[in-house]
Amino acid sequence: MNIDNTASQMRKGVLEFCILSIIKLGEAYPSDIIDIMKSANLNILEGTLYPLLTRLKNAEFLTYRWVESNSGPPRKYFSLTEKGAKFYEELEATWLELAGAVETITSKNKEQ
Repeated sequence: MNIDNTASQMRKGVLEFCILSIIKLGEAYPSDIIDIMKSANLNILEGTLYPLLTRLKNAEFLTYRWVESNSGPPRKYFSLTEKGAKFYEELEATWLELAGAVETITSKNKEQ
């Protein structure tokens, strides 16, 4: 077993939830999502983000709009749909349950 591989799999498991959390705050441009993720020490590459955004859009969890840019091509800004907001609520409940369970188990290790 390799710690890097295990850590990577753990990060991948929460990636979708984190991205939706960012977009839930308001319309988001992909490079802004990358910056926010990096500031939280959850580095993500464009090659990972764009396919995930497309998959979420195809599942009707996200929508987007084009905004003209003063310095280059138009930009695509993503936002949650009503279906996406409901999915986010379900993910959040799942995360809270999972995080609580992990905290319960790991805190017992700290007590010993």
